[in-house]
Amino acid sequence: MSESSAEVVADVVASAAAASAAGAAGSWRRATGVAGAALGVLAAGAAAGVAIEQMTVGRGMRRRARLALDSTGPYGTLRGTPGKAYADDGTELYYEVDETEPDVGPDVSPRRRRLFGRKAPAPVTVVFCHGYCLSQDSWHFQRAALRGVVRTVHWDQRSHGRSARGVAQARDRVPLTIDQLGRDLKAVLDAAVPEGPVVLVGHSMGGMTVMALAAQYPELIRDRVVATVFVGTSSGRLGEVNFGLPVAGVNAVRRILPGVLRALGQQAELVEKGRRATADLFAGIIKRYSFAGRDVDPAVERFAERMIESTPIDVVAEFYPAFTDHDKTEALTCFREMPVLVLAGVRDLVTPSEHSEAIADLLPEAELVLVPDAGHLVMLEHPEVVTDRLADLLTRAGAVPAGATVSGYGTTSSTRSTRSTAPPR
Repeated sequence: MSESSAEVVADVVASAAAASAAGAAGSWRRATGVAGAALGVLAAGAAAGVAIEQMTVGRGMRRRARLALDSTGPYGTLRGTPGKAYADDGTELYYEVDETEPDVGPDVSPRRRRLFGRKAPAPVTVVFCHGYCLSQDSWHFQRAALRGVVRTVHWDQRSHGRSARGVAQARDRVPLTIDQLGRDLKAVLDAAVPEGPVVLVGHSMGGMTVMALAAQYPELIRDRVVATVFVGTSSGRLGEVNFGLPVAGVNAVRRILPGVLRALGQQAELVEKGRRATADLFAGIIKRYSFAGRDVDPAVERFAERMIESTPIDVVAEFYPAFTDHDKTEALTCFREMPVLVLAGVRDLVTPSEHSEAIADLLPEAELVLVPDAGHLVMLEHPEVVTDRLADLLTRAGAVPAGATVSGYGTTSSTRSTRSTAPPR
């Protein structure tokens, strides 16, 4: 936990204790109501620790904690040179570019020296693609580590972040497909990286977007992409994921969820009010399906919660069916002749690590890294592992000098510990 976040949480807990002592009867009635809500969270698979927190800290205090964490957390504050690309249906796609620092000989910046030694990296652009209900800011730690040493592009998928609402979906009611996202990525590349070598990095839906790009533009992959990173993603069979629920429960969810989401999407304004009113319940579910460890900085948890909360319910409903149809297994052959990193959290409930292992099985030369005690947002939960392996991949791809190392960039845990990863394949 960062010092600022620890101080914030300590202050909030102290205030909560004082409030509890001042009005024990009222606090008990409030706790009883929260207990009932907490049981609902538990039924949905949320962690017991979240329920305990909700029963012992009043709603007002939790709201104050969220506001305090929002004001002190630095996550998602990095900004680059803005740009706009336009998809084939006219959707405006927002991206930002972080350029490299000028090569000044022996007086290179400490950041570049720490990552890649004294030599300047080759002119490669690393393009980051984020996941479902997230934004480009989900790569905060990796962006901070590479900032100034390698040219990077961060973009928001359609209807996410600062990109515009998908025109084909909002105006023409065209179903969203992963293939459309692949074409969107092509538009971003044409605008932000019209020439030169590219490294593609995709998390979850972002990895599927990279696969869709390969399926439709294999010559681009062959001619320009020099390395690829798949983080917590899948090449197909997502309809079989059980999200950590009992078999009977997940079968019921699969039957009703698409229809429920469509109905909710049609009442977006009303649903958004409900989401705000039940923010504590959503926070527990978000934490359950984003992180696996117990010592994640509360400011990072709140950062993830904020990103997911900002995705409108109609967008959530619009994107969800595309994942069941997603199957880009054949497209993976496009990546066989280049360095590939496949990385996942062992305790990922959204795209289980078995899906990453399946990708690695089809790419025998890929490096497979399974991170213990990590969930779906592994790049936020264990950023030091992801950043280190990414820098190593850039070295293997010839984008940076050999012998580069990464240290001191990004830890979100209150206690740093040694974590083992699967050996390179």
